[in-house]
Order: sequence, then C-alpha cells, then structure tokens
Amino acid sequence: MTQREQWNFDGNPDELYEQFLVPTMFAPWAADFVELAAPQPGERVLDAACGTGVVARLMAPHVSAGGQVTGLDFSAGRLEFARSVALDQEVDIEWREGNVMALPFGDAAFDLVCCHQGLQFIPDRLAALREMSRVLTSGGRLLLSVWRSIEHHPDAVAMAEALQRHVSFEASAFRDEIFSLGDANTIEGLLKDAGFFGIVIRPINKILRFPSVEAFTMRYISAVGPLSQMLSQVDDNARRAFLQDMSASLRKYVDADGLAIPTASHVVTAHT
Repeated sequence: MTQREQWNFDGNPDELYEQFLVPTMFAPWAADFVELAAPQPGERVLDAACGTGVVARLMAPHVSAGGQVTGLDFSAGRLEFARSVALDQEVDIEWREGNVMALPFGDAAFDLVCCHQGLQFIPDRLAALREMSRVLTSGGRLLLSVWRSIEHHPDAVAMAEALQRHVSFEASAFRDEIFSLGDANTIEGLLKDAGFFGIVIRPINKILRFPSVEAFTMRYISAVGPLSQMLSQVDDNARRAFLQDMSASLRKYVDADGLAIPTASHVVTAHT
C-alpha cells in the first residue's frame, strides 16, 4: 500500500466511526454514562444526537420490560447504519430522524434524556436543552457529557498542532467545536437557563488505549471525513511529517502495551 492509498479513505464514514472510534474512544465512556443514568425497566429513554447508537444499544436491555429507547439524529445515513448494528446485536430500539433543537415528540414523552458527546455540535445549545426539558416528564432526568477543554486532551493538542503545521489552519480548527463546552460554568449556565435544576457536573478522567500512536492517528482521521479528505490531498512528505510530529508529541504516553491517552469529560446530571 502506498502512502497515498493509505490516506485514501473511501469507506462509509459512519461505518469507519463505529469500527475505529466507538470501541476505543466512545464505548468506554458510554458504559460509565449508562451506569450513572441508571435506566429502569419500563422507562422511556431518548438518546439525543445518538450518532451510530452506542448509548442507545447499552440502554435498551435495562428498560426492555415495558420500556422504550429512542435514538434520534439529524443524519438519515447515520441512523440507517445505527439500525443495522442494533439488528445485528438483536437490540430493540426506535430510530428517529430529527433536529435536537426542535424535537419531534410531544411534551413529557420521556423519563430520561441522554446526550453523549453531542451538545457541543448543536448550533443553538440553549434551544436544544429547552427541547430536552420539554420532552421530559416532571421530575425527569437529563444526562449529558461533553469533553473538557483541550488542555486535558494531549492527543487533540498534538493533532491540532501537527495539522496546522503540515496541512492547514482549517484542518486544525476541528478543536474549536469539539471542546467548545469545556468550561463547567458555561454548561451550568445553559442548563439553568433551560429550566433544569439539581445540576451536578462531574469532571471525570479516563485513560484510552490504542495499539500505537500511528494506529490512533489513522483511526481518528479515517473516521472524521473532512480531516481524511484534507490529509488525502497533501503530498507524501506532508503526511509523513504529520505522523512524525504525532509520534514525537505523544511519545511520553507510550508504554509496553501501546498508547495510553489521558482524556477528560464533564458528565452532567440534572432534573426537570
């Protein structure tokens, strides 16, 4: 395989995301997320901005006795892939296409609303949170998570610097959206304005593991379509230098078992 072929990611981006990032980056957080949510038999649960559905799939067995899990996302293609994965795993979930800022559900339709690493990508976060409050029953529960600020993520710092140096400033700008809700005070203010109370914001750290720096880099880039396109368009020298910078920046996080990356989230609970 030539370097140009290596950087040419032609697969389904949702499939690559599920294959490369969910097991190593999102599923470890999702398991803790679901445990904290404590879904109960018979509850109605909404997984808002569900992506490929890892949280919904983990929630479903807990509420199966008379309950219902609904996964909602704006992307029809992503939902189709989420549906296929759930069928393979024999998990019963309702999948709905829709906008989190205008949820297609009636008032008080859910006992629990979750949003796992999705709120930071929504253009009007306050509108989305008000909608989550609207569809919750009185005394209903909200659980959401967002990444803490970028300084808690050495992998993201290394990648942003290497992308800016060897690809473009535009490529490095991925960090602006992903970590835009890294401040706990900002999150608390939004939740209060949306009408939530009993707000608890937990800063939680976790070590994520990958076989190597290169494996992490290739998996991440392959699952983020715009980044893979930008890297596929630069020359071999730039791509080689990009990987070299990543290896140098993350060398101190490599041990005998591979790459051990510190990450940090704010995991938030609140009530209506």
